[in-house]
Amino acid sequence: MHKRMGFFTDTSVCIGCKACEVACKQWNRLVAAENGATRMSGDSYDNTRKLDSIHWRHVKFIEQFSEDRRRARWLMMSDVCKHCVKAPCMEACPTDAIIRTEFDTVVIRPDVCKGIGLCAEACPFGVIVITPPIKIARKCTLCYDRISNGMTPACAQTCPTDSIRFGPIAELVRIAEARVDQLHRLGQKEARLYGTDETIQGGLNSFYLLLDEPRVYGLPDSSRGSVHLGK
Repeated sequence: MHKRMGFFTDTSVCIGCKACEVACKQWNRLVAAENGATRMSGDSYDNTRKLDSIHWRHVKFIEQFSEDRRRARWLMMSDVCKHCVKAPCMEACPTDAIIRTEFDTVVIRPDVCKGIGLCAEACPFGVIVITPPIKIARKCTLCYDRISNGMTPACAQTCPTDSIRFGPIAELVRIAEARVDQLHRLGQKEARLYGTDETIQGGLNSFYLLLDEPRVYGLPDSSRGSVHLGK
């Protein structure tokens, strides 16, 4: 029997290098049909802007300033499909194109997908986008072709700071909980885990350590292990 596998993304050590984005696009050959290039957005350091059918990894850049603008910090997060334990996209698909693998990950079969788009409407994270040139739903497979052959997903393999870790979920949760405890001892009381319990979509096979409220990262509000400080 295969173990439940997934990602633990520790945003506290993400440096925003986008190596994960590049590795994902290279391995999965994610090229835009119209011109093969990602256009400059002019939006800070973020040219990907969102997850879609040719961007399965997206590094978010969030600038935060104090009211007097004398203090600032960057929050960075490598976003990806959450591979939900209770996956709305899978439930919404009328053609059974979306399946759960032996690793408990959620994969879209491109040869079965008809591009209807109900999966995109159902996803609470905005992961799936039906891009007109491609006309089918595509998203992160958690590198099924690699992990089924004993390899590490391309994004986790290339991350220089181990911000993205791959492995059995139970093991990753233990690592994540220890990391939160460490950060709390170092004074970062805002550190919290997101997606490790059943409060959101039955649990996430791609879960996060965050340094602020989930909504700041564009995530539905649910977290565990957080400490809220008085203002």
